[in-house]
Amino acid sequence: MKSFTENVYKIVWKIPKGKVLTYKQIAEKAGSPLASRAVGNILNKNHNPHIPCHRVIRSDGKLGGYNRGQKAKREILRKEGFLLK
Repeated sequence: MKSFTENVYKIVWKIPKGKVLTYKQIAEKAGSPLASRAVGNILNKNHNPHIPCHRVIRSDGKLGGYNRGQKAKREILRKEGFLLK
């Protein structure tokens, strides 16, 4: 059986370029619908460049945190075509 952390990374790894999921959607897909804060904590510790944690946003549409800085997250999402500005 995979751990919650492994499930989170697997789900995030599958988010295609130009698309995003919310922390809540990932928590639900990983089997713990109330664990959106835990998803954020897991992704904050991610340093694997193959796990596109920049593609995870808050449920209210705000970008949320990013361990390389919110400015970097905004720029990457803009380059991928998710953000227009």
